[in-house]
Amino acid sequence: MSYRRGMAAIRLEMPDEIPHTQYITNPDWLAYRRALAGKPDADMEELLDLDFIWHTDGPDPRGRWTQMGRVVWRADHQEYIPAEPSPFTDVEEIYNLDPFAEYGRVDHREQVAKYQAWYEQARQRDAVVPGGTYRSVVSFAIAAFGWENLLLAAGLDAERFGQMLNRWADYLMQYVKAWAATDIEVYLTHDDMVWTSGGIFRPEFYRAYVFPNLKRYWDCIRDAGKKVLFCSDGDFTAYVDDLAAAGAEGFIFEPITSLEYIVRKYGQTHVIIGNADCRVLAFGTKEEIAAEVQRCMDLGRDCPGYFFAVGNHIPHNVPVENAEYCMQVYHELRRR
Repeated sequence: MSYRRGMAAIRLEMPDEIPHTQYITNPDWLAYRRALAGKPDADMEELLDLDFIWHTDGPDPRGRWTQMGRVVWRADHQEYIPAEPSPFTDVEEIYNLDPFAEYGRVDHREQVAKYQAWYEQARQRDAVVPGGTYRSVVSFAIAAFGWENLLLAAGLDAERFGQMLNRWADYLMQYVKAWAATDIEVYLTHDDMVWTSGGIFRPEFYRAYVFPNLKRYWDCIRDAGKKVLFCSDGDFTAYVDDLAAAGAEGFIFEPITSLEYIVRKYGQTHVIIGNADCRVLAFGTKEEIAAEVQRCMDLGRDCPGYFFAVGNHIPHNVPVENAEYCMQVYHELRRR
């Protein structure tokens, strides 16, 4: 792990080695790495020498949210959380939602103290650890209303739906301002604003109600002297320019968002984190895995803020030997 290497990339100072992060839910690989290192309690961050640790927070889980269900099947673990009916039963409830009344106001000084205390612990790790928010704009609507209600409300009256998102942005600014008042150096906005196939909404909806609210967050954070990173699942290639114009200083993305486009347009000016494909690790040959790592490293090599990562995370169905081989190839190629 190297805070120095990670921050050099965040600052676009081109470290001698391409830095590294991962997002992992693979217990067999963790067990293998612990045994190999003789460290039964170590986490993957230490075992893989990560330079950046993905993190966001909140908002606090008060008020109504929709339980959309969860299923996890592994050889050693089964988890099933059934979906429940949404607590929002009518689109008028969505259009008229007052987030401050629903989710409660936040005491600024208490929230700053909470975040600062967390960061004092986090900064003891030898890696870059950002502050940030998870349910930023579209991700809020997914979590609060569920997909069916979200699509119904947005489809029936996009303007009223967008005005409700504006009110949510007012609410979330409480948390953004609290992060801005801490000593964090990097702020991460997570917002799953697109699908695998691209936009959920019309482009004009994003430009009226999503990007202006992200810009509000990022103006606040950047005015406090902190770097802004944006992360979304899905394919947001069509909106990279909008995000950059709104103030994003870096992008974290899955392999379906174009690394080629981002490198070509923003390779010298922005942080870039990604975007090897875990499907290649899960189902590919060693030759295919090596080629996928090589693709990313070749594209990112001349970019001062590039981090290597498997962009759609490394789940439990990736064979341990394939994950290990991916890391081997990365280490062979990481030196600039």
